[in-house]
Amino acid sequence: MTKVAILIDGGFFLKRLRTVLPSVDRTDPGAVAKALRRLVENHLRHLHRNHDAKTHWALLYRAFYYDARPYDGKAHLPISKRPLDYKKTDSARFRTALFDELRRSPNFAVRLGDTFAERQWVLTEKAQKDLIAGRRDWSSVTDDDFAPGIVQKAVDMRLGLDIASISLKRQASIIVLVAGDADFVPAAKLARREGVRIVLDPLWQKVRPALFEHIDGLYSGVSRPGSENDAGEEGE
Repeated sequence: MTKVAILIDGGFFLKRLRTVLPSVDRTDPGAVAKALRRLVENHLRHLHRNHDAKTHWALLYRAFYYDARPYDGKAHLPISKRPLDYKKTDSARFRTALFDELRRSPNFAVRLGDTFAERQWVLTEKAQKDLIAGRRDWSSVTDDDFAPGIVQKAVDMRLGLDIASISLKRQASIIVLVAGDADFVPAAKLARREGVRIVLDPLWQKVRPALFEHIDGLYSGVSRPGSENDAGEEGE
């Protein structure tokens, strides 16, 4: 039987969620986890062309969700100097709860990279432009004009390693990538040389023409923004 592995770039999914699934409460880990499970189901149903849930779920080798652990350091806000404990922020609590929800979901694996503070604070691009153009002066700068200098590491590497491992071990014959950039291309080339089909789900984001030579299909497992359908095909 054909086996399918579905690899989801979590940061990309969460960023696109507001556009493609505006009815989903993006602050509710349970609701987001349910949307992810529905995304996986839509892909399996599309590939199997069969609406029998028991049958098309049998296609799934595993669904992988990639993200980075929430940063757990402490800092002081740049202007007000108020203390900040990152692990107690709403974002950190949401991601931790979402990871737990997915770990409890059948056939889901959570792959986490690391985070670290490359620098304390970074002035936002908008604030920089306003200051340079003279539309604002430094006395008007607030905490909101800064973003944490936190970076993620090893998320893309884990995704690429899983593509290679799945392909070389013949664990799946189709890999669905829910992603929005070209970082997967080297691993996708290896997978295709091993006879694995690569289907890209860009969640209705425009795909650069150069990427088409590295994939075998294009399908979005959620409805087109503004559509009432469950999912939408962009072409295969």
